[in-house]
Amino acid sequence: MSPRGIVYLVGAGPGDPGLLTIRGRELLRTCDDVVFDALVSEELLAGELEGREPERHFVGKRGGDMGSARQEAIELLLVRLARAGRRVVRLKGGDPFVFGRGGEEAQALALAGIPFEIVPGVTAGIAAPAYAGIPVTHRAVATAVTFVTGHEDPEKLESGTDWRALARSNATLVLYMGVRTLPDVARELVAGGRAAHTPAAVVERGTYPGQRVVTGTLETIAERAREASVSAPAITIVGDVVRLRDEIEWLERRPLAGKRIVVTRARAQASSLSVRLRELGAHVMEMPAIRVEPLDPAPLSRALGALTDYDWVMFTSQNAVEIVWRAMRALGLDARSLGRARVAAIGRATADALLGHGVAADVIPQRFVAESLVEALEQRPDVDGRRVLLPRAADARDVLPDGLRALGANVDVVPIYRTVLDGEGAAAVAERLRAGEVDLVTLSSSSTARFFTESVGEEAARAAPVASIGPVTSAAARALGLRVAIESDESTISGLVDAIVAANV
Repeated sequence: MSPRGIVYLVGAGPGDPGLLTIRGRELLRTCDDVVFDALVSEELLAGELEGREPERHFVGKRGGDMGSARQEAIELLLVRLARAGRRVVRLKGGDPFVFGRGGEEAQALALAGIPFEIVPGVTAGIAAPAYAGIPVTHRAVATAVTFVTGHEDPEKLESGTDWRALARSNATLVLYMGVRTLPDVARELVAGGRAAHTPAAVVERGTYPGQRVVTGTLETIAERAREASVSAPAITIVGDVVRLRDEIEWLERRPLAGKRIVVTRARAQASSLSVRLRELGAHVMEMPAIRVEPLDPAPLSRALGALTDYDWVMFTSQNAVEIVWRAMRALGLDARSLGRARVAAIGRATADALLGHGVAADVIPQRFVAESLVEALEQRPDVDGRRVLLPRAADARDVLPDGLRALGANVDVVPIYRTVLDGEGAAAVAERLRAGEVDLVTLSSSSTARFFTESVGEEAARAAPVASIGPVTSAAARALGLRVAIESDESTISGLVDAIVAANV
């Protein structure tokens, strides 16, 4: 008997990756194949499929594009994959059953005897207006809403939409995919009895970082959309609810709204900074300039096997904490194995990583750099003559071990990882930098500054201002000829974000 596959018809939402449902995320992380539309954001695919390599099948459609996938071919592909025993996610922009042809695909699967599941998504007709500050219903303004497509089947002999009947309704009208037909639709609605001064809005790329909103009236909206060069995907809203935008518009009021920021942290650490920046309205482009590469574990294992010989264990990064703890687990050790040793962390993020493993740092300096940690240890009586274990990056500065030795400590430096060039996506970022399409580049370490410059080239790297996590990183960036416009007072991700917001870039 052949293996039995299944197809999941999943709504991806309108664009913002955060609007994907929990069920949709679960399925993307366990599927064998993803069959996706042109309206599914690349950011969503990159984020949800990171670390996995399911087969990708692009079946995007664009109005008037002869290269678009035919619906019949898409349905045959879904059937073929399922019959081969594959778990298939058919990922559709918005909701599969709202102008998404999901019903047709479900019919084709049912006819072929293929098991399937429907996973609803957030439809653009609700989400795009909401992101524009327009509720589609509102007490005493609109108690009903009508969703209608402005792009009907071209093979139909006549329109299936009675625009004049819709004009007589007091319901909010939400028009999908109607940019090209908007002049005709507006005329039909006015001819049918809707007042020419009825408020209207067009939301282009709703919920995406580049969202734009054009407002007017039924009489003016088509011309204003043309003047603004509005293009698909776009949603049009007609009704008195549009007036509420002036009062409850929220997306554009976020402090980093519309700012284009490149995040260059190591891949494993980029997400926390990216999330913070996106929450504040920024359009984030992730380019992991560096990758953390563990070194030969034998020296670290030997040092951990003699933990009781050390008076201090000092951590200078979250990476060091995680690599050390993986090695400890492999040796059957845990936090109790630190015994009498005191623990120092170079910064709050590193201290938080330690706390996650049940260890509270004894020393955290005021400034999160090696110089400040040395200054903090100068005040202590338990460093001179003591033995220190310092697991760290192979290319780290010697400020800390040299400073500790100057204080009389016996220091064992154990290189446990190195940072190497990653540069994935560097070509695309370099192109945007040269085109002036980047407002800011974030740098979280000296090595990140160096590898970022190597990845995109000196000319592109110098094209946009830089936000640095602290003075050491700033010095390294300036030495490379980069323009440091912002420097965090506190060498943490929170401090960097606060500095960017305060600078009002």
